Amino acid sequence: MPTAHAAWGLASQDVTAPSPAAEGRDAPQWGDAHGSDRVLGVIGGSGFYSFFGPDARSVEIDTPYGRPSAPITVGTVGEHEVAFLPRHGIDHEFSPHTVPYRANMWALRVLGVRRIFGPCAVGSLDPELGPGSTVVPDQLVDRTTGRADTYFDSGGIHVGFADPYCPSLRAAATARPGVIDGGAMVVIQGPRFSTRAESKWFAAQGFRLVNMTGYPESVLARELEMCYAAIALVTDVDAGVESGQGVKAVDVFAEFQRNLVPFKQLVHDAIENTDTERTCTHCLPHEGVQLPFDLP
Repeated sequence: MPTAHAAWGLASQDVTAPSPAAEGRDAPQWGDAHGSDRVLGVIGGSGFYSFFGPDARSVEIDTPYGRPSAPITVGTVGEHEVAFLPRHGIDHEFSPHTVPYRANMWALRVLGVRRIFGPCAVGSLDPELGPGSTVVPDQLVDRTTGRADTYFDSGGIHVGFADPYCPSLRAAATARPGVIDGGAMVVIQGPRFSTRAESKWFAAQGFRLVNMTGYPESVLARELEMCYAAIALVTDVDAGVESGQGVKAVDVFAEFQRNLVPFKQLVHDAIENTDTERTCTHCLPHEGVQLPFDLP
Protein backbone atom coordinates (compact mmCIF):
# COMPACT_ATOMS: atom_id res chain seq x y z
CA MET A 1 0.00 0.00 0.00
CA PRO A 2 1.43 3.44 -0.88
CA THR A 3 2.19 5.64 2.11
CA ALA A 4 1.84 9.37 2.38
CA HIS A 5 5.56 9.65 1.80
CA ALA A 6 5.19 8.22 -1.67
CA ALA A 7 4.86 10.78 -4.42
CA TRP A 8 1.22 11.74 -4.83
CA GLY A 9 1.43 10.71 -8.47
CA LEU A 10 2.05 7.13 -7.37
CA ALA A 11 -0.95 7.20 -5.07
CA SER A 12 -3.29 9.08 -7.37
CA GLN A 13 -4.72 5.95 -8.95
CA ASP A 14 -5.62 4.65 -5.52
CA VAL A 15 -7.60 7.70 -4.48
CA THR A 16 -9.57 8.32 -7.64
CA ALA A 17 -13.24 7.39 -7.50
CA PRO A 18 -13.79 4.22 -9.61
CA SER A 19 -15.22 4.78 -13.05
CA PRO A 20 -18.93 4.04 -13.58
CA ALA A 21 -18.03 1.57 -16.31
CA ALA A 22 -15.87 -0.39 -13.91
CA GLU A 23 -18.18 -0.21 -10.92
CA GLY A 24 -21.67 0.08 -12.45
CA ARG A 25 -22.50 3.31 -10.62
CA ASP A 26 -23.16 6.86 -11.67
CA ALA A 27 -20.09 9.06 -11.63
CA PRO A 28 -20.19 11.84 -9.02
CA GLN A 29 -21.10 15.21 -10.52
CA TRP A 30 -19.36 17.86 -8.46
CA GLY A 31 -19.25 20.58 -11.10
CA ASP A 32 -16.84 23.41 -10.43
CA ALA A 33 -16.73 22.60 -6.70
CA HIS A 34 -14.83 19.33 -7.18
CA GLY A 35 -11.36 19.95 -5.83
CA SER A 36 -12.27 23.44 -4.62
CA ASP A 37 -12.74 24.86 -1.13
CA ARG A 38 -16.53 24.91 -1.26
CA VAL A 39 -17.46 21.36 -0.27
CA LEU A 40 -18.50 20.68 3.34
CA GLY A 41 -18.08 17.32 5.03
CA VAL A 42 -20.14 15.66 7.76
CA ILE A 43 -18.81 12.62 9.65
CA GLY A 44 -21.68 10.91 11.45
CA GLY A 45 -21.14 9.21 14.80
CA SER A 46 -22.83 6.34 16.64
CA GLY A 47 -26.38 6.00 15.31
CA PHE A 48 -25.82 8.73 12.71
CA TYR A 49 -25.36 6.53 9.65
CA SER A 50 -27.09 8.56 6.94
CA PHE A 51 -27.76 12.20 6.15
CA PHE A 52 -29.43 12.25 2.74
CA GLY A 53 -32.38 10.39 1.24
CA PRO A 54 -32.16 7.09 -0.64
CA ASP A 55 -31.46 8.87 -3.93
CA ALA A 56 -28.16 10.33 -2.73
CA ARG A 57 -25.17 9.55 -4.91
CA SER A 58 -22.53 7.21 -3.51
CA VAL A 59 -18.78 7.43 -4.15
CA GLU A 60 -16.26 4.73 -3.26
CA ILE A 61 -12.66 5.85 -2.89
CA ASP A 62 -9.40 4.05 -2.24
CA THR A 63 -6.64 5.92 -0.40
CA PRO A 64 -3.00 5.19 0.49
CA TYR A 65 -4.40 4.20 3.90
CA GLY A 66 -7.03 1.79 2.64
CA ARG A 67 -10.73 2.39 2.19
CA PRO A 68 -12.72 4.74 4.40
CA SER A 69 -15.35 3.47 6.81
CA ALA A 70 -18.04 3.41 4.11
CA PRO A 71 -18.86 4.82 0.69
CA ILE A 72 -19.25 8.59 0.83
CA THR A 73 -22.66 9.97 -0.09
CA VAL A 74 -22.91 13.38 -1.70
CA GLY A 75 -25.77 15.83 -1.85
CA THR A 76 -26.71 19.42 -1.17
CA VAL A 77 -27.85 21.39 1.86
CA GLY A 78 -28.97 24.87 0.94
CA GLU A 79 -26.22 26.37 -1.20
CA HIS A 80 -23.62 23.87 -0.02
CA GLU A 81 -22.40 20.69 -1.62
CA VAL A 82 -21.98 18.18 1.20
CA ALA A 83 -20.16 14.87 1.52
CA PHE A 84 -21.34 12.52 4.28
CA LEU A 85 -19.36 9.65 5.80
CA PRO A 86 -20.52 7.43 8.70
CA ARG A 87 -17.52 7.22 11.01
CA HIS A 88 -18.24 3.69 12.25
CA GLY A 89 -19.47 2.32 8.92
CA ILE A 90 -23.02 1.85 7.72
CA ASP A 91 -23.56 -1.11 10.06
CA HIS A 92 -21.32 0.15 12.88
CA GLU A 93 -18.63 -2.36 12.03
CA PHE A 94 -15.77 -0.17 13.33
CA SER A 95 -15.19 0.34 17.05
CA PRO A 96 -13.64 3.67 18.08
CA HIS A 97 -10.09 2.29 18.18
CA THR A 98 -10.39 0.60 14.77
CA VAL A 99 -11.98 3.42 12.74
CA PRO A 100 -9.79 4.09 9.65
CA TYR A 101 -9.35 7.74 10.56
CA ARG A 102 -6.55 8.49 8.11
CA ALA A 103 -8.41 6.93 5.20
CA ASN A 104 -11.59 8.79 6.14
CA MET A 105 -10.00 12.22 6.23
CA TRP A 106 -7.89 11.63 3.13
CA ALA A 107 -10.92 10.48 1.12
CA LEU A 108 -12.91 13.57 2.10
CA ARG A 109 -10.02 15.81 1.12
CA VAL A 110 -9.82 14.09 -2.28
CA LEU A 111 -13.50 14.88 -2.87
CA GLY A 112 -12.84 18.57 -2.36
CA VAL A 113 -13.92 18.80 1.29
CA ARG A 114 -12.14 21.57 3.18
CA ARG A 115 -14.51 22.07 6.12
CA ILE A 116 -15.92 19.31 8.32
CA PHE A 117 -18.53 19.01 11.04
CA GLY A 118 -17.98 15.98 13.27
CA PRO A 119 -21.23 15.06 15.10
CA CYS A 120 -20.54 12.65 17.96
CA ALA A 121 -22.01 11.02 21.06
CA VAL A 122 -20.49 12.00 24.40
CA GLY A 123 -20.83 11.36 28.08
CA SER A 124 -21.24 14.30 30.43
CA LEU A 125 -18.70 15.04 33.15
CA ASP A 126 -20.67 18.11 34.23
CA PRO A 127 -23.83 17.59 36.32
CA GLU A 128 -25.39 20.58 34.56
CA LEU A 129 -25.19 18.81 31.18
CA GLY A 130 -27.85 16.13 31.08
CA PRO A 131 -28.76 13.69 28.30
CA GLY A 132 -30.05 15.47 25.22
CA SER A 133 -27.77 18.48 25.68
CA THR A 134 -25.82 19.60 22.63
CA VAL A 135 -22.37 21.05 23.07
CA VAL A 136 -19.77 22.46 20.69
CA PRO A 137 -16.46 21.88 22.52
CA ASP A 138 -13.60 24.33 22.22
CA GLN A 139 -10.81 22.12 23.59
CA LEU A 140 -9.68 18.51 23.39
CA VAL A 141 -7.61 16.22 25.61
CA ASP A 142 -6.15 13.06 24.07
CA ARG A 143 -6.11 9.97 26.31
CA THR A 144 -5.96 7.42 23.48
CA THR A 145 -3.11 5.01 22.85
CA GLY A 146 -1.63 3.49 19.72
CA ARG A 147 -3.84 5.20 17.15
CA ALA A 148 -2.28 6.30 13.86
CA ASP A 149 -2.60 10.04 14.38
CA THR A 150 -0.39 11.64 11.74
CA TYR A 151 0.35 11.61 8.03
CA PHE A 152 3.89 12.81 8.72
CA ASP A 153 5.97 9.95 10.09
CA SER A 154 9.10 11.75 8.89
CA GLY A 155 10.12 15.14 7.61
CA GLY A 156 9.98 17.18 10.81
CA ILE A 157 6.41 18.42 10.27
CA HIS A 158 4.78 19.76 13.45
CA VAL A 159 1.31 21.31 13.23
CA GLY A 160 -0.02 23.85 15.67
CA PHE A 161 -2.96 22.42 17.62
CA ALA A 162 -3.38 24.79 20.56
CA ASP A 163 -6.93 25.48 19.44
CA PRO A 164 -8.10 22.22 17.89
CA TYR A 165 -11.40 23.43 16.43
CA CYS A 166 -12.15 25.95 13.70
CA PRO A 167 -13.65 29.14 15.19
CA SER A 168 -15.72 29.83 12.06
CA LEU A 169 -17.36 26.40 12.10
CA ARG A 170 -17.87 26.58 15.85
CA ALA A 171 -19.68 29.89 15.42
CA ALA A 172 -21.92 28.36 12.75
CA ALA A 173 -22.76 25.42 15.01
CA THR A 174 -23.50 27.53 18.09
CA ALA A 175 -25.70 30.07 16.30
CA ARG A 176 -28.80 28.06 17.15
CA PRO A 177 -30.36 28.88 20.56
CA GLY A 178 -29.83 26.22 23.21
CA VAL A 179 -26.52 24.92 21.89
CA ILE A 180 -23.86 25.10 24.59
CA ASP A 181 -20.68 26.86 23.51
CA GLY A 182 -17.41 25.55 24.90
CA GLY A 183 -15.91 22.92 27.14
CA ALA A 184 -13.03 20.48 26.98
CA MET A 185 -13.71 17.01 25.56
CA VAL A 186 -11.45 14.21 26.75
CA VAL A 187 -11.07 11.38 24.24
CA ILE A 188 -10.48 7.91 25.68
CA GLN A 189 -9.27 4.81 23.91
CA GLY A 190 -12.38 2.67 24.26
CA PRO A 191 -14.12 0.52 23.45
CA ARG A 192 -14.78 0.17 27.17
CA PHE A 193 -16.29 3.00 29.17
CA SER A 194 -14.39 4.76 31.96
CA THR A 195 -14.08 3.41 35.47
CA ARG A 196 -15.67 5.52 38.17
CA ALA A 197 -12.21 6.64 39.35
CA GLU A 198 -11.16 7.64 35.83
CA SER A 199 -14.38 9.56 35.35
CA LYS A 200 -13.96 11.39 38.66
CA TRP A 201 -10.40 12.30 37.70
CA PHE A 202 -11.51 13.67 34.33
CA ALA A 203 -14.19 15.77 36.00
CA ALA A 204 -11.70 17.04 38.58
CA GLN A 205 -9.52 18.36 35.76
CA GLY A 206 -12.40 20.47 34.53
CA PHE A 207 -13.20 18.39 31.45
CA ARG A 208 -16.90 18.60 30.55
CA LEU A 209 -17.29 15.78 28.02
CA VAL A 210 -15.89 12.30 27.43
CA ASN A 211 -15.79 10.69 24.00
CA MET A 212 -13.99 7.90 22.09
CA THR A 213 -13.62 9.23 18.53
CA GLY A 214 -12.71 12.92 18.65
CA TYR A 215 -9.03 12.09 18.29
CA PRO A 216 -7.21 11.63 15.92
CA GLU A 217 -9.98 12.81 13.59
CA SER A 218 -9.47 16.45 14.55
CA VAL A 219 -5.69 16.56 14.24
CA LEU A 220 -5.72 14.68 10.93
CA ALA A 221 -8.08 17.35 9.61
CA ARG A 222 -5.57 19.99 10.72
CA GLU A 223 -2.70 18.17 9.02
CA LEU A 224 -4.71 18.11 5.78
CA GLU A 225 -5.59 21.80 6.20
CA MET A 226 -9.29 21.17 6.67
CA CYS A 227 -11.36 23.19 9.11
CA TYR A 228 -13.04 20.95 11.69
CA ALA A 229 -15.55 21.35 14.52
CA ALA A 230 -17.15 18.72 16.73
CA ILE A 231 -20.85 18.87 17.58
CA ALA A 232 -21.54 16.71 20.63
CA LEU A 233 -24.79 15.13 21.77
CA VAL A 234 -24.81 14.13 25.44
CA THR A 235 -26.20 10.60 25.76
CA ASP A 236 -25.44 9.90 29.43
CA VAL A 237 -24.00 11.25 32.65
CA ASP A 238 -20.64 9.57 33.20
CA ALA A 239 -19.93 7.28 36.13
CA GLY A 240 -17.78 9.71 38.11
CA VAL A 241 -20.39 12.46 38.25
CA GLU A 242 -22.45 12.47 41.44
CA SER A 243 -25.63 11.49 39.59
CA GLY A 244 -23.86 9.07 37.25
CA GLN A 245 -24.84 5.41 37.49
CA GLY A 246 -22.33 3.96 35.03
CA VAL A 247 -22.78 3.63 31.29
CA LYS A 248 -24.36 0.87 29.21
CA ALA A 249 -23.98 0.85 25.43
CA VAL A 250 -27.65 0.04 24.90
CA ASP A 251 -28.64 3.16 26.83
CA VAL A 252 -26.20 5.33 24.85
CA PHE A 253 -27.63 4.16 21.52
CA ALA A 254 -31.21 4.53 22.75
CA GLU A 255 -30.64 8.10 23.92
CA PHE A 256 -28.92 8.99 20.65
CA GLN A 257 -31.84 7.60 18.66
CA ARG A 258 -34.32 9.59 20.75
CA ASN A 259 -32.51 12.77 19.81
CA LEU A 260 -31.39 11.87 16.29
CA VAL A 261 -33.96 13.90 14.32
CA PRO A 262 -33.35 17.23 16.12
CA PHE A 263 -29.61 16.51 16.19
CA LYS A 264 -29.55 16.07 12.40
CA GLN A 265 -31.50 19.29 12.08
CA LEU A 266 -28.87 21.04 14.20
CA VAL A 267 -26.15 19.81 11.84
CA HIS A 268 -28.28 20.92 8.89
CA ASP A 269 -28.64 24.38 10.44
CA ALA A 270 -24.90 24.59 11.12
CA ILE A 271 -24.22 23.88 7.45
CA GLU A 272 -26.66 26.56 6.33
CA ASN A 273 -25.04 29.02 8.78
CA THR A 274 -21.63 28.38 7.21
CA ASP A 275 -20.33 30.82 4.61
CA THR A 276 -20.32 29.42 1.09
CA GLU A 277 -16.72 30.58 0.63
CA ARG A 278 -14.00 29.44 2.99
CA THR A 279 -12.30 32.48 4.49
CA CYS A 280 -10.84 30.94 7.66
CA THR A 281 -7.03 30.82 7.83
CA HIS A 282 -6.94 29.30 11.32
CA CYS A 283 -6.60 25.75 10.00
CA LEU A 284 -3.78 26.27 7.48
CA PRO A 285 -0.69 25.18 9.44
CA HIS A 286 1.68 24.51 6.55
CA GLU A 287 2.23 28.01 5.20
CA GLY A 288 5.91 28.38 4.34
CA VAL A 289 6.60 24.70 5.12
CA GLN A 290 7.99 22.25 2.58
CA LEU A 291 5.90 19.10 2.95
CA PRO A 292 7.30 15.67 2.04
CA PHE A 293 4.30 15.11 -0.28
CA ASP A 294 1.56 17.14 -1.93
CA LEU A 295 -1.81 17.26 -0.21
CA PRO A 296 -4.55 15.73 -2.37
